[in-house]
Amino acid sequence: MWIRLIASCLVLGLAARAPPARAQHTAYGSHDTISKTPQSQYGETVTTRGLQNATRLFEIWRSSETGSWTMLVVLPSGTACVMASGTFWMEEEPVPPGTSS
Repeated sequence: MWIRLIASCLVLGLAARAPPARAQHTAYGSHDTISKTPQSQYGETVTTRGLQNATRLFEIWRSSETGSWTMLVVLPSGTACVMASGTFWMEEEPVPPGTSS
């Protein structure tokens, strides 16, 4: 039992030290400027948009080919900010409320 515990701790400790697949850094700028990166570097296009409130629009950019994705928040001023990005985006069919999945 102790061997499994120690091995698990070592594996998780090493995984926590690994750098992210795609560096997570916050980028601010005009929507036109910020949206060029997902398009040109990752082949992503806008697939989903939604309002968080009256002053924040969220956009999900993703690539069907590579599975990469980027989440932007866009303010009324036209300023955009990269909130998150990653890989292995998966689409799932929505299940209507009250039905079993």
